[in-house]
Amino acid sequence: MTQAFTQQTTFTEPQGRAQLPTLPSGWPIGSYESYSDAQRAVDHLAGTDFPITDVTIVGVEPILVERIAGRMGWSKVLTSSALSGAMFGVFLGLVLSLLNPGAGLVPILVGLVGGIGFNLLFGALGYAASKNKRGFISQSQLVARRYDVLAQPRNAEKGRALLADLAARSAFIH
Repeated sequence: MTQAFTQQTTFTEPQGRAQLPTLPSGWPIGSYESYSDAQRAVDHLAGTDFPITDVTIVGVEPILVERIAGRMGWSKVLTSSALSGAMFGVFLGLVLSLLNPGAGLVPILVGLVGGIGFNLLFGALGYAASKNKRGFISQSQLVARRYDVLAQPRNAEKGRALLADLAARSAFIH
């Protein structure tokens, strides 16, 4: 359900120009409460001789959901800044030590200390500048209330029959 709108594909016209976004077309052949259920339905269609390029999954009534992961404070800001700076600094130090093999551990240590120092400075400045605006950490997702599977009219009846068969088999198994 959380991956519904994360993957973007750019289709190109024969002339190589990108298509502009358009509303989906087709007739509904199935409606599902989760994206994974809609995906499973399309996988079922793909396993048959159904023309899968005529199928579209449409998220209906999109909602922006922001999940709160925790509080934001100086200790969390400085800790995460130091850790990400250390990782970047060690990476940069390793690259520099590969370019200059005779330098030993000096580039790695300089990269580590420099990465931690710069990231601590910029992390603290960024947090101080935004203080009192946001005291928490969160992740946003775009989800939908339901997911409709559409097919072009020429194949809609066949698609409905295949998905009805899938629903009947799923009900029998559960």
